Amino acid sequence: MTEDVENQDTDDNVDEPQGPVGGERLAAARREQQISVLEIAKELHLDEPKVRALERNEFEVLGAPVFAKGHLKKYAELVSVDPDDILADYYQLERAGEMPPLVSTRRRPRQELSPGPWIAVIVVVVVVATAYWWFTSRPLQTEAAPDVVAAPGTDESMSVEPQATDDAMEVASEQIADEPDVEPEDTATEASEPPIEETSSPVLAEGQMRILLTYTGDCWTEITDASGRRLFFDLGKDGRTVELTGAEPFNVLFGNPGNVSVVVNGGDYALPASSRPDRPLRLTISGT
Repeated sequence: MTEDVENQDTDDNVDEPQGPVGGERLAAARREQQISVLEIAKELHLDEPKVRALERNEFEVLGAPVFAKGHLKKYAELVSVDPDDILADYYQLERAGEMPPLVSTRRRPRQELSPGPWIAVIVVVVVVATAYWWFTSRPLQTEAAPDVVAAPGTDESMSVEPQATDDAMEVASEQIADEPDVEPEDTATEASEPPIEETSSPVLAEGQMRILLTYTGDCWTEITDASGRRLFFDLGKDGRTVELTGAEPFNVLFGNPGNVSVVVNGGDYALPASSRPDRPLRLTISGT
């Protein structure tokens, strides 16, 4: 009995990770090389709180998992740590966090069904079928057309002359000819234009700014205005156009800047020349 307990404790110790993992390993390597958090933040285009969250393995602070893995890989290259080992730690941590708790299943007692509801359903069906049969099987009563009575003293029956009908048709045809031709509106052009997602009022108040985003590929985008209100937090895809309005300036994060074009208050906005189209870009955009 004692040997089994000791073997179980040994197995538990083997399963536990030895030493720092993931972001903790990167933090230890940074301190050994005497690199400050500010320098790492500049290289990763992040602020210091997010770098420290990365070192504490708090990956949800960075947004989508693709950003967390990208920052871990870049961080590992900066401190000369194998990126594959860091990503392996990341998957191990995420797998441990997503494991569902063990729930014991308990068999529920079998409930006996009462015949009462079934009898009520059968009665309703019979009543509906009977009513349908009764309404559909009734003979249709048709009124006989009155016989045409001949006028006294004549051999011909009374009939309606077609002259009035012909005159009405001629008047209707003249009215149609006099009406001007109305050409149908050209809706093909409007249908071909891609819909614009408008999330704010079109009228700009003082201190407000409008930004128009047009995507030519996948680009994760996060935008908040000066009041801290989240305006957009989604993955832009090819052909998507988004229009946003809020208090300036805007805090913007583009995952792939090369796949998005920006228009601010009706004018084209050029992204910084130092930005790379395949690397995340964080910037502040104002209307002036």
